Amino acid sequence: MHPLLRTPYAALGQLARTVGATIPAGDSKLVRTFRARRDIRRRYDDWGMVGRAADRPLLWMHAPSVGEGLQAKPVIQIVRAEYPHAQVAYTHFSPSAASFAATIDADFYDFLPFDTIDDGESALDALRPSALVFAKLDVWPTLVERAARRGVKTGVISATLAPMSRRRSALGRALLGDAYAQLDAVGAIAQEDADRLIELGVRPHVIRVTGDTRYDQVWERTLGVDPESALLRPLTSDRPLIVGGSTWPADEQVLLAAYESARASEPSLRLLIAPHEPTGPHLEAIERWALSRRIAAARMATVGVGEADIVIVDRVGVLGDLYALADIAFVGGGFHDAGLHSVLEPAAFGAPVIFGPRTGGARDAERLVTLGGAVVIGSAPPMTARILEWIANPALRVAAGARARAMVADGLGAARATYEMVRTLLPD
Repeated sequence: MHPLLRTPYAALGQLARTVGATIPAGDSKLVRTFRARRDIRRRYDDWGMVGRAADRPLLWMHAPSVGEGLQAKPVIQIVRAEYPHAQVAYTHFSPSAASFAATIDADFYDFLPFDTIDDGESALDALRPSALVFAKLDVWPTLVERAARRGVKTGVISATLAPMSRRRSALGRALLGDAYAQLDAVGAIAQEDADRLIELGVRPHVIRVTGDTRYDQVWERTLGVDPESALLRPLTSDRPLIVGGSTWPADEQVLLAAYESARASEPSLRLLIAPHEPTGPHLEAIERWALSRRIAAARMATVGVGEADIVIVDRVGVLGDLYALADIAFVGGGFHDAGLHSVLEPAAFGAPVIFGPRTGGARDAERLVTLGGAVVIGSAPPMTARILEWIANPALRVAAGARARAMVADGLGAARATYEMVRTLLPD
């Protein structure tokens, strides 16, 4: 890190710790982000004293949110199967990943402390990792520096760097360049990512192209879905179904209008909608919209959900399975400032995908459009037209879905290549 940035960066970290210790209770994501760090040193220390086996190596994998967690999970699974002697610690940053973290086969999982020297040293003391690996690109400069000083090997998996990424700016290079230069192994999704990462400071001899491990993860999930499960069976019907996943209010404004119009021509059409943040106010807004249009809506696990025209998903962690029911998938984020969410889950199930124009240069989305497995829609009327076209012509819809699924199949094998790279960071 550039010397002129060290003091302000450290001050921001200390400010974040202070806010976490004093912020009042609340349900917002921001409040939960800060409050989750209360007593975090104690939680790490407690596990370090009772759970950390001194005679075993430990892989510390950090994935900031669910998307990155999906990249880390298949690698951890191979570690468990082929290197069972190792312990695994899994950390995340976002509160939305807390429930997902519990599904990881890790000896220890928790939030990542804020990036301060004291918190970093405390976490390293407790976990005593052999290797610290980040998923995608969320590298924390202070933590990497403190780990390197202890001789802990560091790396990144499924690394990607967009052409317009702020990490490539002068400020980004000044803040992160030293951290990237200290990494011992980096697995890039594609060669263009590798080239940009080298420009950012990664040493050329430590980087290799290993692909995106999410392809393996979502593919494995499709193979494990049971259509007769308690989750899916009550929602299964012969009616055509749109599954709208990870939606924000801006997405829903377009999706609901398109659904209403399409339903006028195809009354049997159903919609299952899974908001990215299923808070009470968010779910209630969808319910009010449906009530105002006299459209039957029900939340999951309520009486009558099987007959409802709109099913509202009021929980997290199930969307990946719900895409199995989709005749058509709508992926949220394309009408929201946060950018498009992952299109791989519905594609892996063979559902043709619709999304809005704000893709943020997402490689998967752009490739899916090029291959004919997805379409970009900018407003409700063309979305209505495409929905009705796919419903009226099943062969056309199935062909688009098959192209989507084939794209995912072509990306398999990244988890194995990534594991082999990570394994070089761990002792024999």
